[in-house]
Amino acid sequence: MSYLVLARKWRPKTFSDTVGQEHVLRALVNALESGRLHHAYLFAGTRGVGKTTIARILAKALNCETGVTAEPCGTCSACKEIDEGRFIDLIEVDAASKTKVDDTRDLLDNVPYAPARGRYKVYLIDEVHMLSKSSFNALLKTLEEPPPHVKFLLATTDPQKLPVTVLSRCLQFNLTRLTPRLIQDRLEYICKAEGIEAESSSLAMIARAADGSMRDALSLLDQAIAYCGGNVEQASVAVMLGTIDREHVSRLIELLASGDAAGIIAALEEIDTQFPDYARLLEDLARDLQKIAVCQVVGSIDDDEELSNEHIAALAESLSAADVQLFYQTALIGRRDLHLAPDPRGGVEMTLLRMLAFRPAQAGQSGGPVAAGGSQVKAAASNTPAAAAKPLQAKLSDPARKAAGQTQWQDPDWKSLMTEIGLSGAVRLLAGNCALLRREGNTLFLSLDPRSESMLTRQRKEALSTALSDHFSEPLLVDISMGEAVAETPMQEETRLADERIEAAIESLESDPNVQALKNMFDAELKTDSIELINPTQDEQIRSRE
Repeated sequence: MSYLVLARKWRPKTFSDTVGQEHVLRALVNALESGRLHHAYLFAGTRGVGKTTIARILAKALNCETGVTAEPCGTCSACKEIDEGRFIDLIEVDAASKTKVDDTRDLLDNVPYAPARGRYKVYLIDEVHMLSKSSFNALLKTLEEPPPHVKFLLATTDPQKLPVTVLSRCLQFNLTRLTPRLIQDRLEYICKAEGIEAESSSLAMIARAADGSMRDALSLLDQAIAYCGGNVEQASVAVMLGTIDREHVSRLIELLASGDAAGIIAALEEIDTQFPDYARLLEDLARDLQKIAVCQVVGSIDDDEELSNEHIAALAESLSAADVQLFYQTALIGRRDLHLAPDPRGGVEMTLLRMLAFRPAQAGQSGGPVAAGGSQVKAAASNTPAAAAKPLQAKLSDPARKAAGQTQWQDPDWKSLMTEIGLSGAVRLLAGNCALLRREGNTLFLSLDPRSESMLTRQRKEALSTALSDHFSEPLLVDISMGEAVAETPMQEETRLADERIEAAIESLESDPNVQALKNMFDAELKTDSIELINPTQDEQIRSRE
């Protein structure tokens, strides 16, 4: 008998067997029990989270010989045939390979006919976003007025590509990524049922590598069983996945906290002997820094991996909040740009050294100079929250700063700064409605006029951070909060100045002898709302013509 892979063998066959997605399962169970069934369901989510699995269970629930039920029996001929993929009234279509309109029309030709065996004829269209525009148009009419014996179950990894006309005719369920803890628990259950010896730490590695996908986790578990010879051990799984020992990541954070550049280089030399995945190293580093940041705020974390609360708390004590935020952001940028580096190890080295070079300095000390030969970074920073909260300014001398190509930070005129850094479009509008409050470490705190809240988006905020970082040649973050600003925003200043010019113009016209003569002669009235300001450029053009 041929071997059945774990992803197929352990595919859930009932709603109660399904792991995660409780919000979707609850809605479907309630609909089945109450008889309030829609004609079209859309399941959206990343790969391996249960879209087609839930759709097949729903098809069984609709066609079980015991009746429409939230708990299909699994033993009747209809349930068995659906599990085996040979139920004649469950028509499964891979839209990725059936994109043409003729394929869709052939599929829909049989919609009017009653089901051959089951209660409902169920069309399960996977990756439905791959259909062409003409195919969607052909499907639309059927979705709008389907026969009572037909149900459409659509699955997609990219719902944004579906026409709104199709979306509006479906009940949409968004399936979420599964958490590493949930995946690990499921893997432990399966290993126990299969009689496989597996270390908990090795299954935690597989759960993280699966990136929210249960199917990927089971495929990796199959691979690990074959690689390890049946006994799934942490060391072997780490080699298989190309992952870094978590102790190495913790060690790197400790070296960052102490500013030990030479120690970081030595640690990377040791890591390099393991043939690591350097992109995953930066991901793990960012993940642990995120845990440290949470611990600094709430005092503890709900840890479901190897690092204990005590270890995270110790690292949180050794780093200031500003350092953690800077290191986290630098790790993300380094991960993004890793493919641009001459080699992955060199890219990681530069990312870690950049963390130290840009680390805020203590008051009265130089900010992160690198010693001769680049072997030691003497970046000194306070580890106390009180020191981290003080606004920090760059201390490099003018010649050193010119050599480094940096613009010295000084509390700027916010309006002038927007022009200097070349902001435009929606980002300039966002910045123009903000007032600069203060700088703390590498974070600029801005206050946004509450009337302009709709302008604040993640993309515009990131674009503003990037423009400021490029201008001052150091990584700067932007923290924008709603509230009445102490200082006047550039837009408020422009509005005030424009109002003042209008008022001055009205007063000038009202007192002009010619205007008064016209008013007296014709009983005229000055239409103040028709007065328009001339900007400086227009004014110069008018003067030149005169």
